[in-house]
Amino acid sequence: MNWGAVIVAAGRGKRMAASDNKPYLTIAGRPVLAYTLEAFERCPEVEAIVIVAAAGEEPRASELVLREGFRKVTAIVPGGAERQDSVAAGLAALSTAGVLVHDAARPLVTPAQIAACCEAAERHGASALAVPVKDTIKIVDGEGMIVSTPDRATLWAVQTPQAFRRSELLDAHRAAREAGTAATDDAMLLERLGRKVAAVPGDYMNLKITTPEDLLAAELFLSRRQEEAERP
Repeated sequence: MNWGAVIVAAGRGKRMAASDNKPYLTIAGRPVLAYTLEAFERCPEVEAIVIVAAAGEEPRASELVLREGFRKVTAIVPGGAERQDSVAAGLAALSTAGVLVHDAARPLVTPAQIAACCEAAERHGASALAVPVKDTIKIVDGEGMIVSTPDRATLWAVQTPQAFRRSELLDAHRAAREAGTAATDDAMLLERLGRKVAAVPGDYMNLKITTPEDLLAAELFLSRRQEEAERP
């Protein structure tokens, strides 16, 4: 199966409270989006990348691609009102049989993790990078009272990338639009159609840049990764 990637870089990141959008905030002097694109550029399984930029920021994304020398980016398209709309726009710009959907705000994903998602999706039909939760999770009612405690052994925090057959994800998005339903990630759309999604063991370093503290953590993780790579 040939693979393409949809990199969702259209979010505004209100919780970041920064003067710039998240994809263009810097980690060690380099934009978040550059790290993300580099991981997909270096993954042999990926042959095409579509960037979904915030409306009006397509030239900015294009400038970054040219400056960094990324060769797999085949299209830069504007995002929609919601993440689901942005992913749909990215899917329309791809022609590969398989598609990886990834949040631009997860810059520390690795080529090996991307390849593992592709392999699992080819074997099971769909996959998503995920890690076991560390905390005890509580179900809380509308009045703020704890109702129950699910078994932590069954709980995983889902990440991206998530990998699918492109035709099946297109069907899932179409069904969601017709039903007027939304989902917080693309795996949920497949689940609603009764499809199985395999959980691929990820890494806690594959954090999503959401708050200012996440930028500091990402820089620390990046520094540690570089130190490990330089060890004899």
